[in-house]
Amino acid sequence: MADISLLLLPIFGESWMKIYSVELSERFKKEFKKLDKYTQKIIRAWIDKNLVETENPRAHGKDLTADRSGQWRYRIGDYRLICIINDNKFVILALTVGHRKDIYDN
Repeated sequence: MADISLLLLPIFGESWMKIYSVELSERFKKEFKKLDKYTQKIIRAWIDKNLVETENPRAHGKDLTADRSGQWRYRIGDYRLICIINDNKFVILALTVGHRKDIYDN
């Protein structure tokens, strides 16, 4: 029996099998440590469920505009995760995280 991935390759090309990894910036790590343990747990679980090893990192986010063009925002309750998606390397770089009322101040 033929491998299904070999059968689908002519239809979808090689990119259908690509999954993204998540990298954390130093700023993200610093801001994450400032959050209470409960919020850290919620955000960590959301990232693990929705971004780690995803094939479509844009499914749960929204692209930002103006001075944040090229960045993506993910809503996690009252908190926001700001990322850059690198399609060439299949990496989601988490830039920062914070409460929605002040995440865009910096």
